[in-house]
Order: sequence, then structure tokens, then C-alpha cells
Amino acid sequence: MEFEEEPCRIKDEDTEEQIDSMEANEDKQHQFQKPHHFINKDENTTVLQTEKNFTQEQTGITEAKGSFSCSQCGKSFTHKCYLTMHMKIHTEGKPVICSQCGKSFVDKGYLNEHVRVHTGEKPFTCTQCGKSYKHKSKLKVHMRVHTGEKPYTCTQCGKSYKHKSKLQMHMRVHTGQTLYTCTQCGKSFVDKGYLNEHMKFHTGEKPFTCTQCGKSYVSKMFLRKHQLCHTGVKSFSCDQCDKTFASAWSLRQHLNIHAGVKPHVCSYCGKSFTLLTTLQVHESIHSGVRSHMCFDCGKSFLTSNSLKKHQRIHTGEKPYKCSHCGKSFTRLEGLKIHKRVHTGERPYQCSSCGKTFATSCNLRTHKTKHCPKLSK
Repeated sequence: MEFEEEPCRIKDEDTEEQIDSMEANEDKQHQFQKPHHFINKDENTTVLQTEKNFTQEQTGITEAKGSFSCSQCGKSFTHKCYLTMHMKIHTEGKPVICSQCGKSFVDKGYLNEHVRVHTGEKPFTCTQCGKSYKHKSKLKVHMRVHTGEKPYTCTQCGKSYKHKSKLQMHMRVHTGQTLYTCTQCGKSFVDKGYLNEHMKFHTGEKPFTCTQCGKSYVSKMFLRKHQLCHTGVKSFSCDQCDKTFASAWSLRQHLNIHAGVKPHVCSYCGKSFTLLTTLQVHESIHSGVRSHMCFDCGKSFLTSNSLKKHQRIHTGEKPYKCSHCGKSFTRLEGLKIHKRVHTGERPYQCSSCGKTFATSCNLRTHKTKHCPKLSK
């Protein structure tokens, strides 16, 4: 089939305003090039040029950037199709108007996509978990959660990402661009948004709450990962123990246990850990930094989880309920100990007289004050 080069439109992904600003920023910031798109007669978009990871400044490529300039406003673009699309704003304006909110667009195609914001229509559905999206491009990105695909790779260190924007931010580590540093623990980030999310670990703020179980998270990403457990779909299976997982990321973390891989090493004592989060908690013991502070009483904690447990003292929350008698507890450990009243379990035994106890605290008290053999 013969292809015709037409004014390029990124369907289901960017509005014309976004493309204009994206292209302008691309020239200013020297980041990543967009691929050429050509549309055949059946309206199927074909990518004929792969994305380039670096600009001419970063790789030495001599191809001129910003060579397509608008004669009316001076704005520059990396590809002719973007300029052609931009020129419509000058020659035709934005004649297509949304009847519901008054927003205007260059052509009807953009309007049709925009209308889904008002109708709530999500025609693109994931066949693995049933989640739906307004745009086909969003579904394509979502599928990477199930496939584990990370198509955007850093050519300097080999780290890969699911999203192009994440690679762009990562590149700042190599280019030496300004980093954003946490004033409480000194950790640095390539994006201010990441720093803002990180600060929630210090404050204990968890604004994203699961509507099904009430569990809260510091970011929308963590909430989305959690919500996979409610779908009941666990399509990722471990070939070593038959355990199944809701996401490829969870499976990869689990496989480290079988492989004995502990890539996260403590800089203080050399101890290794399977998970980065476990290492971070461990290192806080060495550093003595208690960066998680309770704003009610000023007490500080090593981890956000410890802070969360402590805050229940102030809120009165008792999320752990006994299935036998209905009594509630602030901590899971308290519920476990309480259940021994119903089960009769007494796991702590005195090595001197053989008497058993439900808690280690009762055993210690017995040994120091009441054990007949020890008191002799």
C-alpha cells in the first residue's frame, strides 16, 4: 500500500496545545526527539523513524534541530508535520468548539477525543484486568504493567523505563541538570514532583485511598499497584514455586528470593537486601535519622510505618478487630496476642519450671519474680 505524508496528528495522546508546547520545550531543553508519523489511507498510523535518545548536543549528531520555523510567530519545530499542524492555528484558528465547555480545537478529530472527558466513555479496555481508558495510547502504556515491557532505555547506564518522560527525567542525572534535594534527609531527585511525593514519607501524608479496603498510599502509582490485588487477576506466575502475582514488577521482586539476589547493599555495614525499601529502613538505624515526625506530639520515627502506627494513639483508630469477640486493637501484634485468649495458645515456656505463657512479657515477669526454681 502506498503511503501519503499528511499533517501529523498524534492521535489519542496529545492535544495540539500540548504538541506546540512540547516542541518548543524540546528546542529549549535539548531532550528527546519525537518519531515521524505517517498516516495511510486507512487512517492507520505507522512509525517510520525510531526515537532518538539524545539531541545533537548530547550525541554529536549534526542534524539541524528546530529547522522548521513558523514565519508568523517564530516558533520552531523538529519535524515538518508539527509545523504544518501548528500553522492551522494562524490560518484557520480553532474553529471546532465543544458545545459543553466551549473549548476550541483545530479539527473535529481532537474534539471527538475531548468529548470523552464529558461523556466518561472509555472504549479501550485491557483484556487482562478489565481496566478501561479514554485513549488507545493510554491502554498501550498500561499494558506494559502486565508485560513488564520497558521500551525506553538509557544509553549511558542501561536503565529502562515504561514511560518516555521517566527516561527524560533520569537523563538529568547524567547531564548534570539541577537536582531537587530534601531538606530533611538529603536525598536528591531529578524532578520537583518526585521531591514533593518523597516529602509525604516524612509527613506521613497518604492522600490516595483505596475505595475497596480503605488502605492509603503516598502516591497514585502505589495505589494503582495495590488495586490490582482486588481484581483477583494474578496473571504472573513464578516457575519455581507456582506463586502468582498481579504485576510483573511483583514477580521480579519475588524471583530475587529464589535467586538469592540482594542487590541493595548497606553503605554502613555491607549487609545486603532484596528490596530497596528494606535497605532504606535498615540504613536509618545506622544514621539515626528519624525523619518521620508526628505533628501532633513532635515524636519522630525511623520509618513511615512506625509513624502511622503511632498516630493511631491520637486518632483513636483501631483497625484490627477480633473475629471471635469483636474487640478492636491499634496494632496487629495486639490482636495476635489477644486471640490466644480464645485459642488457648501459650507459646512462651519457662526453661526452668516448664510453665507456659501467652506473652513474652509474662514470661519475663515470671522469671524475675515468681519462678520457684529460679528463686531458690
